[in-house]
Formats: sequence, structure tokens, C-alpha cells
Amino acid sequence: MSGEKQNKESFMLRLATFIVDKRNLFFLLVIIGTIFTLFSRNWVEVENDLSTYLPSTSVTRQGLDVMEEQFTTFGMADFMVSNLSLEDAWRLKTRLSEVEGVQKVEFDNTPEHYADASALYSITFCYDEKDDRCLDALAAAEESLSGWDLYVSTELGNAKGEIIDAEVSVIMVYVAVIVLVVLVLTSQTYAEVPVLVLTFVIAMILNLGSNFLLGKISFVSNSVTSILQLALSLDYAVIFCNRFKEEHQNLPIRGAVIAALSKAITEIGASSLTTIGGLVAMMFMQFKLGPDMAICLIKAILCALLSVFVVMPGLLMLFGPLMDKTEHRSFIPKIPFVGKFAYGTRFLLPPLFLVLVLLGMHFSKGCPYVYGYGSIETPKLNQVQIAAQMIEDTFTTKNVVALMVPTGDYEKERMILDELEERPEVDHTMGLSNVEAMDGYMLADRLTPRQFSELADLDYELALGIFTAYAVDHEEYGQVVGGISNYSVPLMDMLLFVCDKLDAGYVTLEKDQMDSLHDAREQIQNAKLQLQGTEYDRMLIFLNLPEGGEETYAFLDTIQGIARRHYPEGNIYIAGNSTTEYDFKLAFSTDNTVVSVVSILIVLVVLLFTFKSAGMPVLLIIVIQGSIWINFSIPAFTGTPLFFLSYLVVSSIQMGANIDYAIVIASRYMELKNTMDHKKAIIETMNFAFPTIITSGSILTVAGLLIGQMTSEAAIVGIGQSLGRGTILSILLVMFVLPQILLLGGTVVEKTSFSVPNAIRRHSASGRVRVDGLVRGEISGTISGSIHAIVDGDVNLNLISGSVLEEEDDEGKTN
Repeated sequence: MSGEKQNKESFMLRLATFIVDKRNLFFLLVIIGTIFTLFSRNWVEVENDLSTYLPSTSVTRQGLDVMEEQFTTFGMADFMVSNLSLEDAWRLKTRLSEVEGVQKVEFDNTPEHYADASALYSITFCYDEKDDRCLDALAAAEESLSGWDLYVSTELGNAKGEIIDAEVSVIMVYVAVIVLVVLVLTSQTYAEVPVLVLTFVIAMILNLGSNFLLGKISFVSNSVTSILQLALSLDYAVIFCNRFKEEHQNLPIRGAVIAALSKAITEIGASSLTTIGGLVAMMFMQFKLGPDMAICLIKAILCALLSVFVVMPGLLMLFGPLMDKTEHRSFIPKIPFVGKFAYGTRFLLPPLFLVLVLLGMHFSKGCPYVYGYGSIETPKLNQVQIAAQMIEDTFTTKNVVALMVPTGDYEKERMILDELEERPEVDHTMGLSNVEAMDGYMLADRLTPRQFSELADLDYELALGIFTAYAVDHEEYGQVVGGISNYSVPLMDMLLFVCDKLDAGYVTLEKDQMDSLHDAREQIQNAKLQLQGTEYDRMLIFLNLPEGGEETYAFLDTIQGIARRHYPEGNIYIAGNSTTEYDFKLAFSTDNTVVSVVSILIVLVVLLFTFKSAGMPVLLIIVIQGSIWINFSIPAFTGTPLFFLSYLVVSSIQMGANIDYAIVIASRYMELKNTMDHKKAIIETMNFAFPTIITSGSILTVAGLLIGQMTSEAAIVGIGQSLGRGTILSILLVMFVLPQILLLGGTVVEKTSFSVPNAIRRHSASGRVRVDGLVRGEISGTISGSIHAIVDGDVNLNLISGSVLEEEDDEGKTN
């Protein structure tokens, strides 16, 4: 044994001893951490809008940033009331309009608002959509229609987050029950089950309690991290527990825990590298949800490692005596037929698998990825989705795109809107230049004193005086000198100016005129808040197109082209659900390649140094990458739309986590093939690997399938379904194809193996010799001093301090 290895093992033994002996301290820290988590888990902010994670350079992200900075977006909601007459519908509109906090209720007797004995009310509230008063007004509006068949669709509040949290809580219960069953079936003692469960619960608590360090996480990460943490990291606790049981056959509980921990730290650490490596690939995505999920999952795995290394040793010390009393026979059968099948088909299955992989690679390119929720049918619908679906089935849905151009030129805006309204793809538009203010005049129409006096029913001389005051107030003295009668001012600006002078007492009008002007002022102010900023004006374009699809994406380019012709120099921005989907598509075109390449490269490097062979990593990666391609070719055959995020997340997890199944089989086979014939070696390998693979694989499969079937969020559904299906495929390929590949590719592995050179110098001396350094060899004589070494042979010495532990030698014998 090399001196370097001796020193490493000595350090690991000292570290393991410290952890075991200080277990009560770690228990205390866990209790404190648990109490802290009760508070800190509420400090993290959950982001429900996927568009937040678009690249900062994307069209939509820039547009949304401008909208948030420049404009007020009032809270809105669609109310659909079913089973009522048109007369009742008008009566309910009046009732809704009287609710405190409601600014406007849109309703008429056209098919857009009344159809099939159902009424659709588009409600605009008086407050910004982020103002909590919107929620109060929304609740009051719902209360005003109590007793009616009401369906509400709105983006206000955190309904999505609350629904997902409730669904995930139910999923977690199912997963917990299944995990308990799997652990009992794969255990050798009943008492080891609570050790494993408590270890994971503590890992979950540590992870939840530390989320606040990230500040804000996505709703996807918040909902699936705990479940995936269990599925991805339970192996670590199982490996440590199995190692403890092996050591405990020859050592007492304390010595077995120390010995097992000293060996498991490096073993489990190496095993976690592939999983972490696969997740790191997501950090290279342009779509920032990838880094968000990667950081959350990597942190979850590190918390699991921390729990296994510092908490589980104490639990083993605590439950060790009970484990001795609750041993039972293994419930997992041996599977020699798998090894025999592998040996018998070693020349047949690898070529067939290669053909299948090539087909999977080809057809996976045709996977029907979608970038919005419109065409995705989830296994279940929540209350919000049911309401939205009812409204969509009864009335025409709206697809709105916001176009922002430099402010100040209403004529250019009018020309843009007129040109767009001539297009068949556009239903209608709305902007300052085509929103009617009074008697057919638009908000941005420029009026002369004569026109304004006729519109507002004012004396012409008074109108001249008002226009003169406006010109002076705006320092346009040339207009006063040149003749105020030809001076024109945008209607909305003049109305607001007149209202300000009325409030100041400079202008006096009759009461009905004043009331009319004040009503107009409120509407104009609200319109300007929504449509005019300090630097940009916003125009709303209502499309006759679906939110997603190539035709929609092409027309978005057309809109920008029309705007660019009128504003060749200034910045223009566009934003909406359709632009979000378009940017998702553009980001995905790069991210799918980046994630695949980076995950393969990272895992390849880890496997290269694990097996010290260039051939073995290639063989293992082909199997797992093949399962990924086959997994995502299935939707191409079924025609099932798949949210693009599913591929990015699941391919990383499959490559990083499922590769562990292949590593278990490959490592064991490489150990056994030199001590027995290849047929017996592969049979023993499969018998050994089956419990580990079935434990981890079944939990990951069940977790994925439950997520895919029991949640209503389309993005999470796709991840769950793809992960469950992909894990099943990985297990099947690892169990029934990889063994044949190892049997057939053994020569390639051996010819591409390498070793890391190690310079060693031999020294010989006699008499009194001082030795300082890492050594390996034989010493005959009396030793005085501190020693850190492994001795193969007889030991006869007085122990002044420290410890002497008997260990198994390279042949498995106890010295």
C-alpha cells in the first residue's frame, strides 16, 4: 500500500472518529437547524413567471423591463357567469361596476361577451397588478356574484403557487409510502429503515432551511427539488448503511461505523460527482431556469451528503443494537437468469441496440416540443385551469402583443396601427392615437381652439384664452405671437390642462361641463398610465392567431418590421405571451445542444478517472445517451406535445443520475472478471447490482411518474413523465443490454486503459535510521516515535496513545 494511501486513510479514520464521537453535538445542531428552518423557509421568494428567466438580451425580457419601468399595468380579471339571461347579465354588470376598487367593466351583447346563456365580464381594477388591493377588490367582486355559476380567470395573486404546493404535498406523501415499502423490501434489518428515512428527512430540512440564501427560486425548483432530492440521493445513505453492515460482521458498532464512514466518504463522494456533473450542464443554459434548477438540486445533493456524513453515523450508533435484533432474510431474489441471458446474447443484442440508438437519435429530433401551455393536456386540471378552459370554450380567447415605440409622435403611431389593422392576422389595436376620448375624437388628435370649443361646448373666446394659457405654460410663445387660432394641441393634453385650471380656480364652468371634464380626465389619466411613459408609448395589438406556432412567430417579425420602418433610429420593443414562446424557442435551439454536450463531457471526465480507461466511459455513456434519445423519440411517435423544458432538465438528470446504475455494474464486473470466467462474473455482477439498481431506480421512476400524473402544471408534468419514462428505459438498458456490451467490449476497455505514473525511490539502510515521509516496504527492528501506517504482518508493541485497529487485507482476511 502506498504511503499516500496510508496518509489518506489515516486522515479519513481521524475524521470519521471525530464525527462519531461528537455525534451528540451534530444532533444538537440538527435540532437547532430544524427550528431555524421553520422560520427561514418562509423567507425565500418563489417566482411563478417563467419569462423572468429569459436571457436579458431576449426581445421579450427587454420589452418586459421597459413595460415595468415605463407603464402601469392595472390588475385585470375575466369573470364568466353561466346560466343567465341577457337582462340579468346587464344587471350583474352594474353590480360589478359598483364594487369598490373596480375601475371598468367591459360587457356588451356581442358574441364576444354574451353567448350560450353565459356572460363574460372583463374587469379592470383601479390598482397596479402587483398591489395587494387588487386582491381585495377581486374578492369583493367574487362575493358580489355569490350564488351565480361563476368562473374566474386572472393572473392576480399566487394561486398557481398555492395549488402547486398543495399538489406536491400530496405527491410527497405517496412517494414517502412507496419509499418505505421499497426500503423494507430491500433491507436486511428492519431497524435500518428509520435510519435511512431520518437521514433523508434531515437532508430535506437542511435544504429547505438554506433556500433563503438563494433569495428567489422558481416555482419549478420549489415544487420538485425535495422529491428529486430523495430520488437522486437516497443511494448515498444506502451505500453507507451497506458498508456499515459489512464492517459490523467483524467489528463492534462504534468501530464498524468509523471504518464504514472512512471508506464511504470517498466512495459516495465519487458517486455523487456524476449526478452533480449532469446538473452542472444546466448552468450553461441561456434560459436561466436551468441554472436556477441546477443550483437548487446541487445544493439539495450537498445537503444530502452532509446529512449522510455527519448525522447518519450518529443514527447508526443509536439504532445499531436494534439493527442487530431485527435482521431478516433478503426479500430481493437473485437473478442469475439475467446474467445467463446476457452471456447467451452477447453477440446479438449489441448490434441491435446500436440500430435502436441510431433510430432513437433520428426520431428524437422530431419530438413535438412546444413553448407554451396551449396545446398541452395535463392529466388533471386545477380550479384556475378549469375556469380558463370554460371561458376559452365559450368565448374567443385573446392573444395580446404590446409594441413599444419612442414617445412623442402620435402620427407615426396612428400610421402603424392603421397598417396593422389592415392585416388579417390582427383583430384590433389600441393606442393613444386610436382610443376615442369624446364625440369621435381620439386621445392623441390635435384640436384647434375652434374645434375644442365646439367639442367641450365652450365659448370660443374662452377657448382662445385657454389655448393661450397652455402655450405660455409650455413656453411656446411663438404660437401666441403667430396667431393662437391655428394652434393645435393633443386633446388629452388640453383636457388635462383644463381640469388642472378648474381645480385651481382659474377657469369656471357649469356643473355638467365640469362633471363631464372630470370623468374624461379620469379615463385619460388611466389611459396614459397604461399607454404612455416618459420615454416610450405602448400600443396593444390583439391577434387572430394562437399564442404559439410558426405563423405567429413569423407575424411577430412582421410587426417589428412595420414599426422599424417608421422608427429607423429609435429602439422598439415587443412583449406578450407569443413573444415569450418565440424567445423560449430561440433559447432552446442553443440550450438543447449545450446541455447534451456539456453533460456528456463532464460525466466522461469523471468516468475517465474512475475507470482509468478511455473505452469504458464511452460504452457507459452510449447506453445512457441511447436511453435519452429513445425516451424523447416516444412523443414523436405518439404525437404528444412536450414542453421544451422537460428535455433540458430530464436529459441532464438522466445522464448524471442514471449513469450510476451503469457504473455499479461495470465496476463490479471489472473486479470479478479477472478472478473467474466471464459468464460466472456477469451472473454474479447482476446478482450484486440488482438490489442497488432496483432500489434507486424504482424510487426515481415512481417519483417521476407521480409528479407527471398528480400535478396540473404543464412544465412540471412534462418533467415528471419524461423522467419516469426515461428511468425505466435506463434500467432496462442497463440490466439487459449493458452486460452484453461489457462482455463484448472488454478488449476495448483493456486496450484503452491507463495508469497514473507514480515516482517511487527505494532506500536501504541499517543501524539507527530516521525515516520521515510516506513509505512502503519492510522494517525489521524496534520502532520508537509516532507512526501512521498500515502493517501487513505481525504487530507487537506498546500503545502509548492513539489506536490499533484490525482491518481486512487485500485478500479479504482479517489480520
